[in-house]
Amino acid sequence: MTSPISTSAPSATTSSTGKAVTAQWWRDAVVYQVYPRSFADADGDGMGDLPGVTAHLPYLRDLGVDAIWLSPFYTSPQHDGGYDVADYTDVDPRFGSLADADEMMARAHELGLKVIVDIVPNHSSSEHVLFQEALAAAPGSPERDLYMFAEGRGVSGELPPNNWTSIFHGPAWTRITEADGTPGQWYLHIFDTSQPDWNWKNPRVHELMQDVLRFWLDRGADGFRVDVAHGMVKPEGLPDATVNAEGLIDIPEGEVPVYFDNDGVLDIYREWRPILDSYEGDRMMVLEAWIPEHRLPLYIGDEKAHQSFNFGFLQARWGVETMRAAIEKPLALADAVGSPTTWVLSNHDVIRHASRYGFAPDHRFGEGLARDEVPDAELGLRRARAATLLMLSLPGSAYLYQGEELGLPEVSDIPDELREDPAHLRAGVPGRDGCRVPLPWVQDAPAYGFSSTGESWLPQPAEFGPLAVDQQLGVDGSVLEMYRSALHLRRKLQLGVQSEAAGVVFAQTAPDGVLVLDRGDLRVVVNTTSAPVPLAEVTDDQGYEVLLRSVPTGPDGAEQVAADSALWMRLTR
Repeated sequence: MTSPISTSAPSATTSSTGKAVTAQWWRDAVVYQVYPRSFADADGDGMGDLPGVTAHLPYLRDLGVDAIWLSPFYTSPQHDGGYDVADYTDVDPRFGSLADADEMMARAHELGLKVIVDIVPNHSSSEHVLFQEALAAAPGSPERDLYMFAEGRGVSGELPPNNWTSIFHGPAWTRITEADGTPGQWYLHIFDTSQPDWNWKNPRVHELMQDVLRFWLDRGADGFRVDVAHGMVKPEGLPDATVNAEGLIDIPEGEVPVYFDNDGVLDIYREWRPILDSYEGDRMMVLEAWIPEHRLPLYIGDEKAHQSFNFGFLQARWGVETMRAAIEKPLALADAVGSPTTWVLSNHDVIRHASRYGFAPDHRFGEGLARDEVPDAELGLRRARAATLLMLSLPGSAYLYQGEELGLPEVSDIPDELREDPAHLRAGVPGRDGCRVPLPWVQDAPAYGFSSTGESWLPQPAEFGPLAVDQQLGVDGSVLEMYRSALHLRRKLQLGVQSEAAGVVFAQTAPDGVLVLDRGDLRVVVNTTSAPVPLAEVTDDQGYEVLLRSVPTGPDGAEQVAADSALWMRLTR
């Protein structure tokens, strides 16, 4: 019934750095993403902070994760949720202090948790002291050369240097006023106007960012998540992007804008890798690189980055063929360079998967969930639970986004005046605020326990109350307890480890709409249909013991795989 697609194991000897590959913690770690603004508020100002994170680290330890990744908590005007960094080596007062960061990291290590911090190397905040110095300096000065300044086109430079557009909509260039009051040069911002791009042709930029790496490594950081990891180096000559017949920039499906995924980016990781390798403890970096799948092997490997997010799995629609392809391809690509793949279903930039799966598989999402897009909440959560069990059964590392263990939905009815996403402010699209609403900890507490004062920087909907931690902890069948059980079993069965004895083996034949794969003696079954499937149809006439189901089942369903659900079973061959 089954055939292997990948059975090779990572080297059990040493890598070129002399470290035992199989001992590297990041290869099979489960990492929990903390979005600090929305995790827990210790000082009652309505915005989460580092002391709030520290106070809840035992919860994450007990959940069963191996590491936490924190979105930026650096000094920032917060025009883009902290991804507009004004000082890479200090903590924004909204989140606490460097002493709070040290305490958080030390406590995490006491609890056996690794700590990954975000680094944002493509751009800084426009309030960064070096950009302010660049604005005050003259064209052609060393200060200006740290950023992407250029002369405009047209008779008097009144047109942007090229036709590039921002990821957050509108032009990617902004013209400045020079010190003498005259219109001056333009600066590049692939994202918001408050996020000028660094000029990575300047060696000083390389030195500045390497110093940032060392600063946080010296303070105990176990790794980095690299933001816009495919974006730092721009094409030579800053050429125009191609346009279609309507005059709009044309990006073929599966490709990226001209300013992304240029080969010079790869040299940056070759510079960074020796720095990380020089520290004890297998320090690592994982890339946020939205690039064509066939390009991923160029970014990861023994002398480059350790991992890159597998966004194809996140983007896969509900269905056997799409989900299987989203597993097979990255496993093969990662295997080719000896690096484990990563699995992720939600993060701070995408619609939460408990809501995504509540739509038909062919539903086309815009940027964020619009108010008139109403998912089938019950169906979405059922499928989300099943997809999670599938993800946690796979070899490699898994990344969880805060609140998904509670089954939190996307929040679409945030008043426009409270939305902060620059994409919303620039273009009026819903944006990403809907996945960033603060967590519910206690149903009957102010702000559901997020903040003692009842303040919350984004409003929490009423449906968050029954999903609060205190309403799910210890409750059989709850989403939280499913996650806790799955993470316990994943660790006990070493499902994150890829080996010859427990590779990923897909079924050659299975009932229509049912995905079946084996990991050694563990069989994973995902029923993507709307009708139950008898267990006898997925067991090959072997004995079995059901270890975990994505949804509870009564006596009548004990011998079935429920509709839109998944289960783990141990085969007794």
